[in-house]
Amino acid sequence: MLIPLPKKNCFQLLCNLRVPAAGFKNTVKNGLILQSLSNDIYQNLAVEDWIHDHMNLEGKPILFLWRNSPSVIIGRHQNPWQECNLNLMREEGIKLARRRSGGGTVYHDMGNINLTFFTTKKKYDRMENLKLVVRALNAVQPQLDVQATKRLDLLLDGQFKISGTASKIGRTTAYHHCTLLCSTDRALLSSLLKSPYQGIKSTATTSIPSLVKNLGEKDPMLTCEVLMNAIAAEYAGVHQIDNHVNLINPTDETRFPGISNKVRELQSWEWIYGKTPNFSINTSFNVLYKESYLEIKVFINVKNGKIEICNIETPDHWLPLEVCDKLNSGLIGIKFCPTETAVLTNTFRSTCPEDHKLYSKWNILCEKIKGIM
Repeated sequence: MLIPLPKKNCFQLLCNLRVPAAGFKNTVKNGLILQSLSNDIYQNLAVEDWIHDHMNLEGKPILFLWRNSPSVIIGRHQNPWQECNLNLMREEGIKLARRRSGGGTVYHDMGNINLTFFTTKKKYDRMENLKLVVRALNAVQPQLDVQATKRLDLLLDGQFKISGTASKIGRTTAYHHCTLLCSTDRALLSSLLKSPYQGIKSTATTSIPSLVKNLGEKDPMLTCEVLMNAIAAEYAGVHQIDNHVNLINPTDETRFPGISNKVRELQSWEWIYGKTPNFSINTSFNVLYKESYLEIKVFINVKNGKIEICNIETPDHWLPLEVCDKLNSGLIGIKFCPTETAVLTNTFRSTCPEDHKLYSKWNILCEKIKGIM
């Protein structure tokens, strides 16, 4: 049964789970099950941060249920250019987010359930959490063949990945979160989690591709709503708490003071792209010139999401060396993103308004560079 959290004393309830609000006395004593009313990835990740930073979890574990509109989420130590198709994401209006936890890249949509298990550091146990999910699935469909692996994933029929897992361990608290594929868009998932970028060299954590399948493809009755209720019921039974799923609004500053600041940080370019481990791109492309193709070589080193070293080599007879040097120096220090390159293109147009052929070549180079960003 879903019931909204009462506004009275709600902040105190969420801070220390001690205030006896109506209908929550037993729940407050032993633990809590929360479900987000938001489908915004940044808001839901901010809830995780807020609970981790502010709540007393000693003897009071929390299960947080949440779903998102289409989004790609990379791990704390990953490189988005290596992990996903950023150009396609921009075209489709799909958000990119970086988690606080490690692990690989995942795709979320409304056909995917996200589960976050909050405990003290001492009681942190990812395998036990996954076993709880398996029991909940089998309670709905006893014939379902789902097993937790040594890599802490969940496999359907011994081969299809239905859940990825990651965690964050703090000084005294910890959380483990995992996905559960119910009816997600697998075609879009596959397209988005395939990087088209070539020549990247990086020390960032890389994702391991897996075969995936929706639980709903196995049994249509395994919907997100049915499975969230089943997991909540299993969690309540394990922790001996009332089976109430408490609805929360992540944008409510009266309940989560300071959470809007966390949302803004998670949305920022500096966090999503700027936290990417240093990497380099060594690639080349061809341009058409007098019915033949010329090779343009590009080496770019990126630090904190900004271009630190840039070396674009073009044939002298196509683009004068001084102009190529100007392009290289102009790219150094800018954010490694298409909008910055567009500004550089317009800058050259204003400094050389009469040389249309030279500007055309400059523009071709800038467009090619944008293509690898």
